[in-house]
Amino acid sequence: MKIVVISDIHANPAALEAVAQEGFDCLICLGDLVGYGPSPNEVIGFVRQHALVAVRGNHDNAVVRDLDCHCSPANKALAEATLAHHQLTLTDEHLNWLRGLPTWAEFRLDDYRFAVFHAKPHDHLYGYEITPDIPDEKLREEIDGVRADFVLLGHTHLPMVRGIGSRVVVNPGSVGQPRDGNPEASYAIIEDGIVELKRCAYDLHRTVAAIRNLPLRQEIINELVAILARGGSGDSRGQGF
Repeated sequence: MKIVVISDIHANPAALEAVAQEGFDCLICLGDLVGYGPSPNEVIGFVRQHALVAVRGNHDNAVVRDLDCHCSPANKALAEATLAHHQLTLTDEHLNWLRGLPTWAEFRLDDYRFAVFHAKPHDHLYGYEITPDIPDEKLREEIDGVRADFVLLGHTHLPMVRGIGSRVVVNPGSVGQPRDGNPEASYAIIEDGIVELKRCAYDLHRTVAAIRNLPLRQEIINELVAILARGGSGDSRGQGF
């Protein structure tokens, strides 16, 4: 079975469509379908139709509950502006679907056990500690008590695969707003128990054109476009997305 794992699409259907060209038997989505990007309804419609499992991210939670998404100061204005616009443009059906998503899930596929969170096991929505440079001992503490072969996490926009004992921790990176210096869409494939991190180019011009048509302040639009073009805003490690 070919399992494709995606996260942090952030209302960027052009990037999502490019990843979907990979083909899959099973699609797992780790949250943050909304925020930052131009087209949340298209993204939610695709995930609703195709994902076997989806969980709620901090931006999803913010838009349906009218809460702070707990972004860093560097990203707060971008998040607030786009989420306010998404609240106005999302259909009631899609808002209700987002509202009903769990913040974590456990399931079995191909005789492997999976545990899925947007951020991390002990802070489903907001924890940023699990990054590619986390020490083994700290990572072991962060996933303590999780009984799974694969622990799937998003949120940081930083792709990683780490083995801790019998468990494999996978972050597929961000489909719609990479922040690791590579602007290509990031995702993961799990097949026959083997994890592969992958990147693919997408129609960035299409996304940029849609962002430029949003009714937002020009400085917000310019920064959103710049982040997409360079795959992040300088050194993004440790920032809240």
